[in-house]
Amino acid sequence: MKRIVKTVVVDDHPVVARATTYILEQVDGVSVVGIAANGQQALDLVAEHQPELLFLDYHLPDQYGSQVAERVKRRYPQTHVVIFTGIDVADLYNHLIEIGVSGIISKESGETTIQNLVRCILDNHTMLPIPLYQQMRVTNRLPRPAEAETIHLTPDELQIMSLLVKGATHEQIAEQIHVSKRSVDNYLKKIYDKFGVSTRIQAIEKFVRSPMYADLPEEL
Repeated sequence: MKRIVKTVVVDDHPVVARATTYILEQVDGVSVVGIAANGQQALDLVAEHQPELLFLDYHLPDQYGSQVAERVKRRYPQTHVVIFTGIDVADLYNHLIEIGVSGIISKESGETTIQNLVRCILDNHTMLPIPLYQQMRVTNRLPRPAEAETIHLTPDELQIMSLLVKGATHEQIAEQIHVSKRSVDNYLKKIYDKFGVSTRIQAIEKFVRSPMYADLPEEL
């Protein structure tokens, strides 16, 4: 009997979602059983279908793909999660691998590359770009990130991080909290130091995974 690989595609852009579905269904046996436009829809579809493969955009309207992946892998460890993204998530590779994702691939990849990744994953392997592979070192254990619970942000820093999560630019943050852009930059340097990170996306990732984010008042 032909093996059917139930697959869920998650992307908030309908055209991209349909194109991804078409590409995936060219792989023998792959059947897309649902398309989700946000994280909650994705979790609902996974609970309903328990797919073998989840193709997951990183930047979703209601949450980050890493949050969805973490919840899926915790409840359905047999589901292969592929982060399929249009943004550079190279800074998050260790975190995504630690969650248990099976692959990370750019939306700029060609159809053949995407399909080959799926075939590899279904054969319990994965694919990496050669430049990344050449930089890798095999270790016994990935280092765990510093625990977010030990980090404390001031009220001003919490407001700035809340605005960053919502997609605000440094200029918009400066206008919102009535300070100069230089002051915002200085605030962010201190926040990055506290989180032990060097980029905006790394800081956002640590923030949304911390109790501070869950405890934010709605007005922030």
